[in-house]
Amino acid sequence: MLALASVTACSLPRGGPIASEIVGDQKVPEDIMVQPVTRASVAQISKWPKSGWHGHYHWFARTPGPQSRLIKPGDQVTLTVWDNQDNSLLLGPTDRSVPLRPVEVTDAGTIFVPYVNDIMVAGLTPYQAREKIQGQLSPIAPSAQVQIDVTSGPQNSVDVVTGVAQPGRLQLTDRNVSILSVIAQVGGVQDSVENPLVRLQRNGKSYEIPLDSLLKDPQKNVIVNGGDQIIVEEDERYYIAFGATLQEQQVYFNEETITATEAVAQLGGLDPQRANPQGVFVLRRYDQDAIRSDGTGPKQSHVIFALDLTQADSLFGASKFEIQPGDIVVASESAVKPAQAVIALVGSLFAISNAFN
Repeated sequence: MLALASVTACSLPRGGPIASEIVGDQKVPEDIMVQPVTRASVAQISKWPKSGWHGHYHWFARTPGPQSRLIKPGDQVTLTVWDNQDNSLLLGPTDRSVPLRPVEVTDAGTIFVPYVNDIMVAGLTPYQAREKIQGQLSPIAPSAQVQIDVTSGPQNSVDVVTGVAQPGRLQLTDRNVSILSVIAQVGGVQDSVENPLVRLQRNGKSYEIPLDSLLKDPQKNVIVNGGDQIIVEEDERYYIAFGATLQEQQVYFNEETITATEAVAQLGGLDPQRANPQGVFVLRRYDQDAIRSDGTGPKQSHVIFALDLTQADSLFGASKFEIQPGDIVVASESAVKPAQAVIALVGSLFAISNAFN
């Protein structure tokens, strides 16, 4: 009897709190706000300032470029002049062509051509530059023909910095090279990069998008520009889950947004032996400048969002409620099921005692 009394006086070990321990009477300090999640409230919550990040990825729409690349300062231009005239000023008596040494397009956009002086070529396609150079050579070599070869410099190349199989500088063969084409040409994303985030830096600005979103939407497969830098890295946004879920862990975002119902699904659902579906909570901390008194933000910097997954109104609200980076998702324990386990254990002890008697 003493053994039975000691068993009934204690509770079984638990992996998380019960709902009343989180939001029960007299449990919540005054500087913490409890906000039920319903269809009506989630519409208002969605207008609150974002927490843990800027709220959305910065990306831009795809716009096509000209088919041919444009010559830019820093490119290397190699000219070969052909002439079949025996008395040509440009070629020797037995030569039919002469290659000129490569010249770099100056910052002013010009190249030096013998007998002609400086010629502006920046902003022209290789074909347009060839026509211009040949036209200016015609007064001294009427039958001369010009062949041009352009090697891209920094302004006609992109740098793939990290996160791919073969980082390095890639020359742009035309002006319609997409970002996925660039990633493919450098060997693709490294297998070790989990939840890859593609970052593009251009003209002092940074844009980012999950690789998964880039692969799914052709309109996001943007055309790169010369001078772009591409970085593939892991998306570092995460939330923490513990309590009566099938998984307790730090979970990284694999989509731009994750709702509360999607988060529960990611964790394998609630533990049917322990969880209280009426008490699922999301704990979030807001910056002080996000606090509002007019409903456009939280009234306190610390907020507990309460979800009752047994009610249709709360379930519909949970399907629209977005988890934010740094959130803590807590699935509370059922107060009834541990008690049932204790009763079952006591019953087993009575059965054992009767067997020995």
